[in-house]
Amino acid sequence: MPVELSILDLAPIGRGQTAADSFASSVSVARLAERLGYRRVWYAEHHNMASIASSATSVLIAHVAAHTDTIRLGAGGVMLPNHSPLVIAEQFGTLATLHPGRIDLGLGRAPGSDQNTMLALRRDPSSAASFPDDVRELQGYLRGESLVPGVDAVPGKGTNIPLYILGSSMFGARLAAAFGLPYAFASHFSPGLLDQAIAAYRHEFQPSETLDRPYVIAGVNVLAADTRQEAEAQLTTIRRTRAISLYGRRPGVDPSSITDEQADQLLAAGLSAHVDEMLTFTAIGTDADVRTYLTEFAQRASADELITAHYAPGIEARLRSIELTASAMQLATV
Repeated sequence: MPVELSILDLAPIGRGQTAADSFASSVSVARLAERLGYRRVWYAEHHNMASIASSATSVLIAHVAAHTDTIRLGAGGVMLPNHSPLVIAEQFGTLATLHPGRIDLGLGRAPGSDQNTMLALRRDPSSAASFPDDVRELQGYLRGESLVPGVDAVPGKGTNIPLYILGSSMFGARLAAAFGLPYAFASHFSPGLLDQAIAAYRHEFQPSETLDRPYVIAGVNVLAADTRQEAEAQLTTIRRTRAISLYGRRPGVDPSSITDEQADQLLAAGLSAHVDEMLTFTAIGTDADVRTYLTEFAQRASADELITAHYAPGIEARLRSIELTASAMQLATV
């Protein structure tokens, strides 16, 4: 059976662009993905990052859903310890009510931010410890089987929005297996435990009323272009962008003031190891190159679905990468 193909849209804000530009691009990405036959588009919750506009994840999903017709949209993911389960049930219950049959909810336990931002979110540093209980509480609200006496999610109750556990560690894999939920591994930026986590998930999976067999989604980066040279040039730009983003998180540093030459110096000074590790699983090149890579990666990851992150600089290049990947993997257009 062919592997399903989806998109993780990080809603990037390019140099010289605004969040409004990013949102317009996200609509274009989703519309194209819908037309080309991608399974879903997900958005990730990140905070205090100048290059990512998806902090208010549910609001962005609502905007894109209003400008598309059939494609599934969701969070990949909501960092549940940042929120009360009831609030997330209400937000996504609202989305599912407005757009029935189209909404997913992926859940992670990381803060999606640095320590100072975590405090600004009013997050308790120990809140990740309650993640399993929070997932159960959220699940109860969405099923209409609230675990909190006298409290229901309105909207949300009875919507049964599909839940996915996201992670890059053994914890998420084992939790997804124990709860009988689909598991999405963040191999597009944290590849280290891919093999071990997916093996543990499949081995320990317990069937549930939600899912009778394991379902694995693996993240992978894609830079597809009309020529190999163009794709390689895009990779050079992405490596610089990652270096600037990493260094720019330091107090007092303005990422927008860092030049390409300075980014190359940062990479040469040691950031290249970190950047290249994050890009370990990246399909680069023409549609033929991408087809070979994604086919082999899906087999290696034992994945039922690949969620592709397209980082090409500029929306036109990103849309072209999405288009070439769909063609390479022979998706059925709508």
